Amino acid sequence: MNTNSESVLPPKGKPKWLKVKLPVGKKYTELRGLVDKYQLNTICTSGSCPNMGECWGEGTATFMILGNVCTRSCGFCGVKTGRPESVAWDEPEKVARSIKIMKIKHAVLTSVDRDDLKDMGTIIWTETVKAVRRMNPETTLETLIPDFQGIERHLDRMIDVAPEVISHNMETVRRLTREVRIQAKYDRSLGVLKYLKENRQRRTKTGIMLGLGEEREEVIETLNELAEAKVDVVTLGQYLQPSKKHLPVKRFVTPDEFKEYEEIGLNLGFRHVESGALVRSSYKAHKHIL
Repeated sequence: MNTNSESVLPPKGKPKWLKVKLPVGKKYTELRGLVDKYQLNTICTSGSCPNMGECWGEGTATFMILGNVCTRSCGFCGVKTGRPESVAWDEPEKVARSIKIMKIKHAVLTSVDRDDLKDMGTIIWTETVKAVRRMNPETTLETLIPDFQGIERHLDRMIDVAPEVISHNMETVRRLTREVRIQAKYDRSLGVLKYLKENRQRRTKTGIMLGLGEEREEVIETLNELAEAKVDVVTLGQYLQPSKKHLPVKRFVTPDEFKEYEEIGLNLGFRHVESGALVRSSYKAHKHIL
């Protein structure tokens, strides 16, 4: 792999492979109308996901619970950091109703970190899963969870409601974790994935961002450790700086490099590897239950 190409350092403009096509299609138009009409809150729209049109066209959407203020201050994340508002106990029903209105076939649930709560937010998490299942019995679920500080009784709550996929993102390689995820720990996140797999015979998943200064060998080392943890699904995508206050993009990873990581991952035994510049955690999420 040629790491001395012109893409090693980010140029003034984004490379052509990061250009996003405007979402189109009957299904997207229909869902966009419903989101606007009923003021539904999806991370797809609030996060301006580049894959929104494609995912919505396949009946997949992502919803963020427990507010929009996070107790952590990760250097890559555009979510506001501060003191979150009190828990909205009607949120599970609202999320379930949104999924019903949008006729979502596969929903991804995620949340901010709520280290301010004794239960880390896991009660709302489990009540949301139950509400979605009660109101949308045909909808499959992925729960993209925080690390809950690695506390097993909190993780057990998520295991007990048995979503089709449980996901927790590593985000970056070991060396960069302290810089990228200030309050997180690489081994704790890896331990969360191991614990989930050891205590449930279902699908586990994680995601990694590239372009933050990691070396090729570090990415491969991370993939190997995830394979040893028996993680089923891995996503790899290009990090993009949310604002000037966030960590800068060190380089734009080329399509050939992403393809190489995909091949390495598949050879390591992962069931699914989504690897590409525009790949995000929820990309092709409906496939990952198979």
